Amino acid sequence: MESNEKVDMNINEKKNTIGQPVSYNICLIPFFQLFFCSVNKKKKQLEQEIESIIQNWIRIFNVRLGWINDFDKIIIKYVKHFKLLKELVGHNAIIKSVNFSADCQKIVSSSSDHTIRIWDVASGKQIKMFEGHSNDVNATEFSPDGCTIVSGSWDKTIRLWDVESEKELMKLEGCLSLVIDIRIWDVNSGEMIKLLNGHSHEIWSVQFSSDCQMILSSSYDNTILLWDIKSGKILKEFKKHCNTVTSAKFSPDNQFIVSCSVDKTIRIWNMISGKEINILTGHSGYVNDVKYFPDGRTIVSCSSDKTICIWDVKTGNEIEKVEGSNFSAKCLDISPNGKMLVVGFVNKTIGIWGL
Repeated sequence: MESNEKVDMNINEKKNTIGQPVSYNICLIPFFQLFFCSVNKKKKQLEQEIESIIQNWIRIFNVRLGWINDFDKIIIKYVKHFKLLKELVGHNAIIKSVNFSADCQKIVSSSSDHTIRIWDVASGKQIKMFEGHSNDVNATEFSPDGCTIVSGSWDKTIRLWDVESEKELMKLEGCLSLVIDIRIWDVNSGEMIKLLNGHSHEIWSVQFSSDCQMILSSSYDNTILLWDIKSGKILKEFKKHCNTVTSAKFSPDNQFIVSCSVDKTIRIWNMISGKEINILTGHSGYVNDVKYFPDGRTIVSCSSDKTICIWDVKTGNEIEKVEGSNFSAKCLDISPNGKMLVVGFVNKTIGIWGL
């Protein structure tokens, strides 16, 4: 009942702000009423036809002014809100990364407590823990088959782990404490096969494109670089952020890029042209992570302002502020089916939201 009242209020407010079209239609009503009095046959039918004409006129005027009155109802009917499903407790320090498995049944997380943990989504229980790093574990992710996880740490190592046995399979060494280059490794041989240089300061995020032909990186130097993996060359440089670019991600079709920054903005870029096509503003703190939903039409962001926001890519409008977030949010992921969100917080907890 309350949502219907809100809809009616929104519709009335918009009608009152339309101006001339509304008053014009009101003036027409007495004319039509006099006409009805002189016609006895098919009175009911005429009333319906004329009412339909009036409503169509109103709609036409409102479309010209950029709004359809029924749109309020459409939004309320079809927008589904994410609800907090589970809170995962176990880490002893800030959560640094969270990622779903391909089957949406598990989540892997890493933390400043030097550990990596796997959680069962349905029960919210921790089912695996991996120890071996000697410093903050900044990133971790499942392999496509879910049998292996990879982790990267401030201890200057990258490690591969067997999910079933929880044993370390491989340790790749040689990284710098301040990561200003990108290194590509052969996981079969453990050899580094490519070194990408281009950023002038610490790199904050890297991502492969879905076709494994490109890499996207973001940096403390305020830039985003697009790399060709085969040649190791920079294809594009994206420069508009005025502070550290905390994260940059490909769209599902690899045609666009979304990025977020300490400058409190989210920016969408055309990957082909290299041009910025939209700036999303609304966060009042650092935007720490951002990602496209699988449909490519919406994105989600999390911030130090304690909010998680969902945005419409085309309009740049905020669709939803996800409820249940009370702490600074550091990292996030979207389930492959687009029905769940997982977010890591500075208070050592992880939240799972679902539709």
